[in-house]
Amino acid sequence: MIYARTLALLGLGLLGADAFVAPARGVVRAGAVTRAAADEPVEGESRRDALGKAAAAAAATVAAGAVNVANVAPAAAADFSSWRQIDIGTTETLFDVSFDPAEPKHGMLVGAKGSFFESFDGGKSWQPRSFSALDPDEEITYRFEQVSLNRGEAYIIGKPAILLHTKDAGKSWERVPLSPKLPGEPSTIVGLGNGKAEMTTSTGAIYYTENGGLNWKAQVKETIDATLNRISSSGVKGASYFSGSIATTHRDDQGKYLAVSSRGNFYLTWEPGQDFWIPHNRGTSRRIQNMGFIKGT
Repeated sequence: MIYARTLALLGLGLLGADAFVAPARGVVRAGAVTRAAADEPVEGESRRDALGKAAAAAAATVAAGAVNVANVAPAAAADFSSWRQIDIGTTETLFDVSFDPAEPKHGMLVGAKGSFFESFDGGKSWQPRSFSALDPDEEITYRFEQVSLNRGEAYIIGKPAILLHTKDAGKSWERVPLSPKLPGEPSTIVGLGNGKAEMTTSTGAIYYTENGGLNWKAQVKETIDATLNRISSSGVKGASYFSGSIATTHRDDQGKYLAVSSRGNFYLTWEPGQDFWIPHNRGTSRRIQNMGFIKGT
């Protein structure tokens, strides 16, 4: 069983590397970039059979010479070995890190129990920070999950629902009020510089601001569950099981979005100018955990 699992993972890795070759910019390659639950067998198939088939496919791929392992560039191994563990002096769970494209050595790192660190040497060392906008006893109750740093301006979101904003590279922070009518909780935020940012919520709402979060404009006309209820007759498999929230959301440089349903049985896309999210069927019964975009070359 160990050998079968090893071959299966090897086969997935080899095929995955080949699948990422030169797509068009902004094109969603669901088959190439989705992370599927590989250990989940197809309906009616046992786990042993599934692993056996995966192992056989991997062995056949290697035997056929689909990928010449001997010709893999040594640089790949060198790049991997260049990684090293950084001790930042905390045992708390860390959730997100962001470096300023305009100042690549300046980074911010956030995590559980109010964890917030800052680096000025490209991540080689990190210093703990606190927020003047929060009381110390209050700060430790928050789990900061997302940070976006761009041109000296940064946004941080967390749970319970909170939004923090700085315009001076972190020297001072302000707490931005969130409307109690906000559908869902903030799930992602992307700072675009000069007071502009885009935020999504757990129900699929997308908002845009041009003044540092003082005012937000909705980019979609309804939440995902409302869209699915409206088009339930369109044949989107799994839509009737939608729990009302999404697991992951990703944005590309052009403002296009990918979202995976919380159950992983279908995904959705949205791009600027569209009024609603567009759901898509999966070509397999296996659930997906995450998706992303591949940048063109």
